[in-house]
Amino acid sequence: MQKYPNPMNPGVFGVDVLQRSIDPTGRLHSTRLLSTEWGLPAMAKSIIGVTRTCTYVQEHSVVDPQEKTFELQSTNISFTHLVSVDEKLTYKPHPQDPHKTVLTQEALISVKGISLSSYLEGLMVKTICTNAGKGREAMEWVIRRLNSEIEDLRGTIRAPMAAAVTDK
Repeated sequence: MQKYPNPMNPGVFGVDVLQRSIDPTGRLHSTRLLSTEWGLPAMAKSIIGVTRTCTYVQEHSVVDPQEKTFELQSTNISFTHLVSVDEKLTYKPHPQDPHKTVLTQEALISVKGISLSSYLEGLMVKTICTNAGKGREAMEWVIRRLNSEIEDLRGTIRAPMAAAVTDK
C-alpha cells in the first residue's frame, strides 16, 4: 500500500484510493487509481501518434492476513483503444522458508490497430521486465522505511519522559 511514490519508479506521481473495505473473512480489498508518466521512447510515441504520455491505471488489491498473501491486479484505463496492459502480482510465503516471500508476476499486453504492433508489444514486454526488478527494489525500500519508522517509534516509547516543572 505504501509502494508509491518511490525513488525506483518516479513515473508514478499520483495515487488515489477509490474504495477500501474488509470482507467477512478479514481480507482487505483496495481499489486505487494510479497517475503515471509513460516512459515511451520518441519512436514509439510517433508510431502510436501521441505526445501526451500521462496515463491512468486502475489497481485492485487483496491482502489476506490468514493466508499471508497479497494479490494485485492492474489495468490501464488510458489509451485502451491502442494498448491494453493487464498485470497480476501475487506475493505469498515461500513454501520451505517462512522468512522469504515468493513473487509471481504475470502481464498480458495487447497492441491494437497500429502498424509495427509486434515491435511495440516487444518494447512493452521489455519495459515490464525492467520494471519488475525496480518493483522488487521498491518493495525492499518500503520495508526498510517501515522498519526504520518502527525503530523510531520504539525509541520514542522507551525514552524516559521528562516531568514538566513549573515555578510558583
